[in-house]
Amino acid sequence: MAVKKPERVLVDEWRDVLSLHARTMCELDRELHRHGLGASDFEVLDLLAEHTSSVRVQELAGRVHLSQSALSRLIARLEKDGLVDRVMCPDDRRGVKVGLTDEGRARHAEVLPLQRAVLSRMLSDAPSD
Repeated sequence: MAVKKPERVLVDEWRDVLSLHARTMCELDRELHRHGLGASDFEVLDLLAEHTSSVRVQELAGRVHLSQSALSRLIARLEKDGLVDRVMCPDDRRGVKVGLTDEGRARHAEVLPLQRAVLSRMLSDAPSD
């Protein structure tokens, strides 16, 4: 049987998680800004880089922590910057697929080590249980 933590401990742990997330996102935004990206921009590029072909926007929406409209605006901005392209799904006219352009792959490869270094630094400094 699991031991219940006191409510105060749970709340404090939750606030620690939120604080670590906020600090990490701020640090990522600060570091990636020099490369014309924000933390959410990079997250979308990183998810797309895991695939060899385009990905349905619905699939991305399930993996990034943005509203559908915020994700749509982010994708439009990345498309305007030449980092992604959008196409209609051939088998479902309501669906849209997004993929990295060559420029998007190059930008992702350029900033990947920087993003990973920030994550390593921020998460290794985090208190552990």
